[in-house]
Amino acid sequence: MALSEIDRNLLQRCLTREPRSWEDFVDRFLGLVVHVVDHTAQCRSIRLTNEDREDVCAEVFLTLLNDDFAALRHFRGESSLATYLTVISRRVVVREMLKRRATTPLSQVEELAADDDAPQAEKRINDRDEVQRLLAGLDGKEAEVVRMYHLEGRSYDEISSSVGMPANSVGPTLSRARQKLREASSRRA
Repeated sequence: MALSEIDRNLLQRCLTREPRSWEDFVDRFLGLVVHVVDHTAQCRSIRLTNEDREDVCAEVFLTLLNDDFAALRHFRGESSLATYLTVISRRVVVREMLKRRATTPLSQVEELAADDDAPQAEKRINDRDEVQRLLAGLDGKEAEVVRMYHLEGRSYDEISSSVGMPANSVGPTLSRARQKLREASSRRA
């Protein structure tokens, strides 16, 4: 989908710093950013408080504001603005969640473990064990690519530079690995 005229005008207004343009931009895309935050947290089995959600959303919008709207200035208009913002949002959200997970005090981890939805936490642990078992069935590079893409949320370019594989080989590697994982999972079932 190409850039809509509404989004083109809104983007131009923001970049030229017209009055109320940033507020209009936030009003238009706040729901999208909240959805990305919630979806990313759910995919990673992370429970967010309202304050956490607000903080992560604020980080996304701060990233867009940084360096005089550098992220928005780099937008080439080859996709919809919503698609572009989804990608940026997801990267910021994953980075923030990894940073927050690394700094979570042990007392909070214990409180979460003692919560009343312990069966769900146990299921997540079992699921994580299952994922680790399935990843062990892949060769080293395939497992690393799957881990980096699905569990760490890295882009094809990031994976490419990290594992020394051409970026256009990451997608086919993921497809083959997923097929192997499906076959291994169906044999186990």
